[in-house]
Amino acid sequence: MHDILHPASWKKASGYANGIAADNSGKTVYLGGHIGWNGQQEFETDDFVGQVRQALQNVADVLAEAGGKPEHLVRLTWYITDKKEYLSRLREVGEAYRAVLGRNFPAMTMVQVVALVEDRAKVEIEGTAVIPA
Repeated sequence: MHDILHPASWKKASGYANGIAADNSGKTVYLGGHIGWNGQQEFETDDFVGQVRQALQNVADVLAEAGGKPEHLVRLTWYITDKKEYLSRLREVGEAYRAVLGRNFPAMTMVQVVALVEDRAKVEIEGTAVIPA
């Protein structure tokens, strides 16, 4: 499926991978940015962690449409509007992540942005998955 890339002399990555090498003999799935609203495009919460959980569930739901599972994710990019809130609630974010995507930790990038297109959105997550043939 894929291999986690981690130089032996580096400190252990926690909650992400430094890199992923994927066998592309399967299907590559590109996931657009998903925010913390439900499938009806309605926000059920303005809570940061609640929106993270919903955005991750949206990623998992779209991936499932392609026949994929969370363990097929090879890359996630997170856009957040408040780095301080993310860092202060890291434990809760981790719990929400594991509840939705399990213990699969692909290569990840996180960027703080001034705003997202939807005013109530606090997080947007996009990704790439490789589903084995």
